[in-house]
Amino acid sequence: MKQKTIMQVLPSLKQGGVEVGTVEIATALQKARMPNIVVSSGGPMVELLKKIGVKHITLPVQTKNPFKIWMNAKKLAKIAKQNDVALMHVRSRAPAWSVWLASRKTGIPFISSYHGIYGIKPAIKKLYNRVMLKGLCTIAVSDYVKQHLISVYHYPENKIHVIHRGADLKRFDPDKISQKQLDEFTTKYQIPTEKPIIMLVARLSKPKGQLELLQALNKMKHHEVTCLLIGGKATPQYQEELNNLIKKLPDETSLKIISLPGDQMPLAYATADIVVSTSLIPEAFGRTITEANAMHKIVIAFNHGGPVETIVDGKTGFLTPVGNIPALAKALDKVLDMSPAQKKKMEQAAAQNTYNHFSIQTMCEKTLKLYKEILK
Repeated sequence: MKQKTIMQVLPSLKQGGVEVGTVEIATALQKARMPNIVVSSGGPMVELLKKIGVKHITLPVQTKNPFKIWMNAKKLAKIAKQNDVALMHVRSRAPAWSVWLASRKTGIPFISSYHGIYGIKPAIKKLYNRVMLKGLCTIAVSDYVKQHLISVYHYPENKIHVIHRGADLKRFDPDKISQKQLDEFTTKYQIPTEKPIIMLVARLSKPKGQLELLQALNKMKHHEVTCLLIGGKATPQYQEELNNLIKKLPDETSLKIISLPGDQMPLAYATADIVVSTSLIPEAFGRTITEANAMHKIVIAFNHGGPVETIVDGKTGFLTPVGNIPALAKALDKVLDMSPAQKKKMEQAAAQNTYNHFSIQTMCEKTLKLYKEILK
């Protein structure tokens, strides 16, 4: 009997967590010989689908225009019929409206993935978001997201499947990086390496907590450190706030702000001694933590959102109260005070935790298992 097709639908295939996850699942489906297609408005990552032999259909499903949503629904219904689709998997709100309408028209079921926490004010936003919960079930990327769906939308717990996002263990593998590569990387980006490197990977914006990290550097007893902020370009106003705090850093503390392409991130993690996650708004998951852990790096994060699930406090890293500058400084000093043996033990525990629970392989296995259960 011919196998039915899985159709993933997302706004676009530009670089991002949702897009990467889509390609990862498409790859896993190909390996499992399960027919699948992807529908989006397009983007650079379409080439990755072509390389693995997955069909991509371009449709402007990112639109919020009601008429275009209705038109997209008609086209999705046609695409689903033509490609013998048995299940649709939508990953964002705007295309979810078209998928829901197409599902009603064709009788083909759909599921959704809740990748983040959407705003619910004004009230119409909550109604707009709820379309993601109209399918057979919903995948939540963390227990934090699951609890949000239950408490805010009163969504049935038995319809939520928690499938954490996964780190690419083949890509984030310290054994694949040579000293020569590290030396070339630090030379190219002029990163001082004579002092321990404390790294924060996040877009340069106030909610991501760069200001809190800079204040913590001032309160640490260890001033002989290099702070590496990776996150692109800040707005002029935020850059001014950063500059004001940078001027107050101890003379012994070095600071470097750089923007990196995604393929350079394994090298960046390999360079760091400590990775921090200081988001003031709870992260739905926090992929940088598991990537850093996979690279055998200790992570210090604020104690809320997804990081609570990926860090075992005191064993694989440290959780500190949200926005508490002295506590963050104390945790940074604690890691720098560790003996080599203590540090290595925690780094290995962090890596093992990611290998066991937060890999792409685990994410894909759980997702494909859910697909198969639904198709039965």
